[in-house]
Amino acid sequence: MQNNPLLTESALPFGAPQFDKIENKHYLPAFEQAIKEGKQEIDAIVANPDAPTFSNTIEALEYAGGALSRVADIFFNILEANTDDELQDIAEKVSPMLTEYDMYVSLNEKLFKRVKTVYEQRDSLNLAPDQQMLLKKQYKGFERNGANLSPDDKKTYSEYEEQLSLLTLQYGRNLLASTNAFTMVLTQESDLAGLPGYIRDMAAQAAREKDTEGWLFDLSYPSYSGFIKFSDRRDLREKMYRAYNRRAFQDEFDNTEVIRKIVDLRYKEAALLGYKDYADYQTEMRMVGSGKAVWEFIDKLKDPALPVAKDELAQLNRYAKSIGFEGDELMPWDFSYYNEKQRISRYNLTDEELKPYFRLEDCIDAIFSLANRLYGITFKPADVPVYHPDVKAYEVRDADGSFLALFYADFFPRASKRNGAWMTQFRGLKIENGIEERPFISLVTNFTKPTADTPSLITHDEFTTMLHEFGHSLHGILAKGRYPSLTCTNVDHDFVELPSQIMENWAYEKEYLTTFAKHYQTGQPLPDTLIAKIKASKNYMSAYYHMRQIQFGILDMSWHTLTALPDQSVLDFEKSVLKPTDVLPSVPDCIISTSISHLFSGGYAAGYYSYKWAEVLAADGFSLFEEKGIFDKETAGKFRHLLESGGSIDAAQLYRDFRGHDPEPAALLRQLDIIEN
Repeated sequence: MQNNPLLTESALPFGAPQFDKIENKHYLPAFEQAIKEGKQEIDAIVANPDAPTFSNTIEALEYAGGALSRVADIFFNILEANTDDELQDIAEKVSPMLTEYDMYVSLNEKLFKRVKTVYEQRDSLNLAPDQQMLLKKQYKGFERNGANLSPDDKKTYSEYEEQLSLLTLQYGRNLLASTNAFTMVLTQESDLAGLPGYIRDMAAQAAREKDTEGWLFDLSYPSYSGFIKFSDRRDLREKMYRAYNRRAFQDEFDNTEVIRKIVDLRYKEAALLGYKDYADYQTEMRMVGSGKAVWEFIDKLKDPALPVAKDELAQLNRYAKSIGFEGDELMPWDFSYYNEKQRISRYNLTDEELKPYFRLEDCIDAIFSLANRLYGITFKPADVPVYHPDVKAYEVRDADGSFLALFYADFFPRASKRNGAWMTQFRGLKIENGIEERPFISLVTNFTKPTADTPSLITHDEFTTMLHEFGHSLHGILAKGRYPSLTCTNVDHDFVELPSQIMENWAYEKEYLTTFAKHYQTGQPLPDTLIAKIKASKNYMSAYYHMRQIQFGILDMSWHTLTALPDQSVLDFEKSVLKPTDVLPSVPDCIISTSISHLFSGGYAAGYYSYKWAEVLAADGFSLFEEKGIFDKETAGKFRHLLESGGSIDAAQLYRDFRGHDPEPAALLRQLDIIEN
C-alpha cells in the first residue's frame, strides 16, 4: 500500500493526481484499504466516550472516508472517460463493496443516535449557517437512507442498494458496448452525397484508424449527428437513425430487463422508506419539493409549447415538399436533414460556414478570457500528468494570485469514452484541520478531432455546449467553504444546471463573439452579418426542441412514479406515455429508454425536469446581465457569490439574493419566443 499512487501523498504541484503512476492494478487494493480506513474512522466516532457534539460527531463524520472519496473520484471519472474491459470488471467488483460501506455508515444505529442527539439540540448550539445546513443534510441523509427502519427492513434496503448499484453499472456498460458495436463503412463517393468536407474528413480518418478503406461512420455524436443532418441518402439516414435509436435494445446488450429491475427496485426502496413513489423520494430535498410539483411544472411548460411545436413541424413538412420531398410526412430520420435545409433557407447560415471561425484552441482561450473578464481569474498550462494524451491541464488562479483549482480539459471522442459532454471533479474542496484543499475540475466532451489537414473546428452548437460545461466547471473552480458535501456542485439537483445554462447565453452575444471568433486560415473576424444570423436563428424550432426535452422529463417521471411494473413491454410503455406529446411520427421499433443513461445510470432519475427548471432560472437570471451589461462586474460579483456558496445556503434564497425575486416559467417561454413578451 505504501507504493500505491492512489493512497500515497502526491508530491506533484498542488497535490495533483499521479496519473503517470496509476495503473489498473492499483484500484482494487486502494478501494479495499480506503474502505478499511473509512470504517475505522466511523468506528472511532461511535466509540468516542464524550457526549455527541457538532465537532466530534457531525464534522468528524463529514471528513470520515476521505481516502475513499479520493480513490472513488479518480476511478469513476476514468471509468467514464478512458475505460477498458478491466476497469469495467473492477467497477462491478467495487460496486457492492461501496454499497456495503454506505450501508455501514447510513444504517449504523449508534452513529445515527449520536447524529440525532446533536440534531435535536440544534436550536441551542449557536451554529453558523453552513453548520446548520450540514447538520440538517446529515440527519436527513440518515433518515432517507433507512436509519429509522427495523433491522429486517435495513437488511432488505441494503440488498436493494447493492442490486441497484450493479444494475446501473450494467446499464451503462451495455449502452457503451452497443454504441461501439455499430459501424457503417461507405466505399463509394456517391454514398457521401450531401456531406460537408469536414464530415467526410472525420469519417476518412476514422476508417484509417481502424485500418479500413473508405469512410467509417459510427454512433459517436459528432459522426452520427453530422451524417443524419447532411446526408442526401435517405436510406442511409434511416439506417443510422435506427441504429442510434435501438442501442441496447433487442441485441446482445439489451437493457430492457435491466430497466424493469431498476424501476422495480427504486419503487420498492422508496416504499420501504415511506414514500408514495420514487419521484417523491428523489424530489423531497430539491427546490421543487415533490413529484406532483414536477408534473405541474412540466404542464406549465408543455401546454403553451405543444401547439407551437406542431405548427413548426407542419411548416417544415410544407417546406420539405416544396423542395422535392415525396413522402406523406417527415420521419425522424428526415427531420434533421430538412430542418437544416430550412434553417439555411431562412437564415443563409451553415455549420460549414461557421466552423472555420470556431477553432477549438481559440474557443478554449475565449472561455478562459470570459472567466477572467467576469471574475478576474486566469488559466495557464499546468505541468502535471494527465490520464490520456488528448487531455490538457491548467492551473487556475484568482485575481490576487491565489491558487483556485486545477482544470483538466478532455475534448475528443474515443472508444474508451462515453458519448456526451460533462463536468466532473477529481477532488472536491474542503478545509480540514485548518488546511484547505482546492478542487481538481475536469471538463469532458466529444468534439471533432483535428485531421492531418485541418485543426479541430467545432460547430456553434458545440461551442454552446462548451460554455455549458464550463459553467459547471466554474461552480467548482470558484467554490468556497469548509465542508466537501456543501461545496462545488453539491447543491439541490434542480439548481445544479443554473450555472451551466446561464453561460450558454454568451454564445449569442456579439460583444463576446467579436473578441475571439476569427477565421483559422485568414484571421478575419466573424462578420457582423453572420453574428446577426446566429442571433436571429437562436430560437429556430425552439418549441420543437423544448418539447423534446419535455418528453424526456415526461418519460423520466412516468417511469419513476410507477408503483408497480406495467404489464406492457418497456417499448410499449414508453410509446404510451409519450404519445400525447409526440410531434414527429413515432417509429414503432425505436426506443429512448434503453439509451437514456441520465435516467438509469447517470444520476438524473426523477430529475430530468431539472434541466428545464434551471433553464427557467437561467433565462430570468441572464436578463439581469442583459439589463446591466454582459460583462458587468457588479452583476458578475453577485453571481460569483452564488457560485462560491455551493450548497451551504438554501438554493431558493441564493437565487433571490442574486436576482431579487423568484423566477417564473414564463421567463423561459418568452426567451424561446413561445409566448409573447
